[in-house]
Amino acid sequence: MAFSNRSCRAAYRKCLAAKLSEDSKVSLQLSPWPCSYFDEPVHMEVTGLPPEQSVELRSKLTDSKGVSFEAFATFCSDKNGHIDLDRCPSMGGSYSGIDSMGLFSLMRPLVPHSTLTKRDVSAPLSVDIEVICDGQVVAQETLERRFMADGVQNFPLEGGNIRGSLFVPPGPGPFPAILDIPHLGGALTELRASLLANKGYVVMALAYHGYQDLPKVLRKLDLEYLEEAVAFLRAHPKVKGPGIGILSISKGGDLALAMSAFLPGISATVSINGCNAATAFPIHYKGMVIPPLNIDTGKIILRKDGLLDPRDGVPDPMLEENRNSVIPIERASCHFLFVAAEDDRNWNSLLFSEQAAQRLQDHGKDNYELVRYPKAGHFLDVPYMPHCPSSFHPVAGAVVAFGGEPKAHAEAQVDLWKRVQQFFRRHLNNDHSKWKAML
Repeated sequence: MAFSNRSCRAAYRKCLAAKLSEDSKVSLQLSPWPCSYFDEPVHMEVTGLPPEQSVELRSKLTDSKGVSFEAFATFCSDKNGHIDLDRCPSMGGSYSGIDSMGLFSLMRPLVPHSTLTKRDVSAPLSVDIEVICDGQVVAQETLERRFMADGVQNFPLEGGNIRGSLFVPPGPGPFPAILDIPHLGGALTELRASLLANKGYVVMALAYHGYQDLPKVLRKLDLEYLEEAVAFLRAHPKVKGPGIGILSISKGGDLALAMSAFLPGISATVSINGCNAATAFPIHYKGMVIPPLNIDTGKIILRKDGLLDPRDGVPDPMLEENRNSVIPIERASCHFLFVAAEDDRNWNSLLFSEQAAQRLQDHGKDNYELVRYPKAGHFLDVPYMPHCPSSFHPVAGAVVAFGGEPKAHAEAQVDLWKRVQQFFRRHLNNDHSKWKAML
C-alpha cells in the first residue's frame, strides 16, 4: 500500500510538471534582462507556480575553453506560488540558505580543477537558467553577461616592447589610469580591465610572459619592461595624472611592489594575495638584482585527495637568509592596499601582507591599508566569478589547492571589488561623478 501511494504521488508530480510546462504559466523573471554586466547582481524570481511547490533552479555556462560550469538549488514556492531569490532560501544543491547570486558565483566546473576563462571580452558570456519541476523544464531564460560597456574601446598593444590590451572609456577624458598585472600563468587576462574601463578608467591589461612573442617560461624579469608600460600609460592623451594605479594579484603582487619602489609616476598600488619579496624568478633593474625566495619543497604537502598544498613552501621573507629578496617598499611614495585571504593555500599571503605593512610602519609611514578575508582563497577575482579552489600551478607543475570556502570567497569578491574602486577613486583623483553613480 505504501509503495502504491508513493507511486501515485510520483505520477501526480510528473503530471503536474507536464501541465505546468504545457500551460506555460510559470515565468522566470530576471532583472536586468536580457543582458547585464558580469560584475552586476541579478534579481531572479519565479512566478506562476502552485503554492508550496518544490522546484529546482539550474544555471549553466560554457567558457572560452569549452568547459561547462553549473550550479543548482532547490526552492519551495510561497502560498502565492512565488519564489524570490533575494528572500527565499535554497534547501540544498550547490548552496543552502539565502544567496541571491548563488547560481552565478557558486557554479562548479564539470572538468575538475578548471578556472573560468573568457578570452574575447568584446562578446558576452551566455548563462542559461532553467526552472525544473520533477524533471520537466517549466521555464527558462538566457542571460548575457557583458564585459565592455557601449563606447569602451579596446586596442591591442603591438608597438614597442610591451604586450597586452588597452581599454579606453568613451568620452573626451582625460581619465585616471590603471595598469593590471595578472598572476603567473595568466598570460593576457582582460576581464578585470574591461570591467574597470566601464567605471571610467583607462586600463592596460599587461602580459609579461606566455603571450605572442613574450617568453613562455620566465628566468628573470627586467623592470624596464614594466617601466615602459607605465610610461606608455602616463603619456597617453586620454590619461590624466599625476600618477597611475596598479592592480595586481598573486605573483603580480611582488612585481607591483617593485614597480612602486623603483619607478616614478605611481600613485596607488593594490596587491591581492601577493608576496612582499621576489618569488619564482629574480627581478632586474639597472644593474640591481633582487633574488627570489628559495622554495622549501620539503614543506609542500601532498594531500589525501592528490592535490599539492604549497602554502608553507614559500619561506618567511624576514628570515635572515631571505632578506635580500624583500622588496624595499619604504622607497615608494604611493598608497598601498594590501589584500590577504586567510585561507590562501598558494602561500601565506596574510603573513606577507602584514610584513609589508609593518615595514612601512617601521619606516614611519602610514600610506597603506590592510584588508583580511577569513575563509577566502587565493584567487580573489571580480564579483560572481566562480570560486577556483584548485588548478594547475605553472611553478609546481602540478594541480595545487588554492583554498577558500565557496560562499565566504564569493562574499569577499563582492566586497573587494567595491574596496578596489574606492581606493583608486581616493588616490587617483577620480572626480567623475558620472562613473561614481555606476558603482
